[in-house]
Amino acid sequence: MQLTIGIGEMAVTKSPEDVIITHALGSCLGITLYDPVANVGGMLHALLPSCSYEDTDACKKATYYIDAGTPLLFKACYKLGAKKQRLIVRVAGGASTKTAPDKDMFQIGRRNFTALRKILWKNGVLINKHDVGGTDPRKLTLTMSDGQVTVLSKGETRIL
Repeated sequence: MQLTIGIGEMAVTKSPEDVIITHALGSCLGITLYDPVANVGGMLHALLPSCSYEDTDACKKATYYIDAGTPLLFKACYKLGAKKQRLIVRVAGGASTKTAPDKDMFQIGRRNFTALRKILWKNGVLINKHDVGGTDPRKLTLTMSDGQVTVLSKGETRIL
């Protein structure tokens, strides 16, 4: 079954028939986790690097944020039987919102990727592969039957 997630959404599954997809990854990050032994996988489409914890209304939508949504993705995978040491982490997105990245005043894509690397590093997790930066949007797909992650950008599909 195709599970399509949008901005600020997450999906986790252990069904080998499932394919998780997200579209239009610009400055957002698409984060995939896959445990090949437990056959558990998940994807998060996060919009911003961090949630202002003083703003409790914003933090209720934790999956919109790298710092709040990433732990939720890991915990959801653990609930289905994934183990931290077996998880394969792949990431795409983090593009500049301007045609010239040096003109991107807020650098949201870069800040998203930095926030993710910090949170993973603090928890002893490494990113296995990534396709981040640039200015082009991406489509990200996780195929549960084999854990393959593909990125579609500029009409070209690449295995991540």
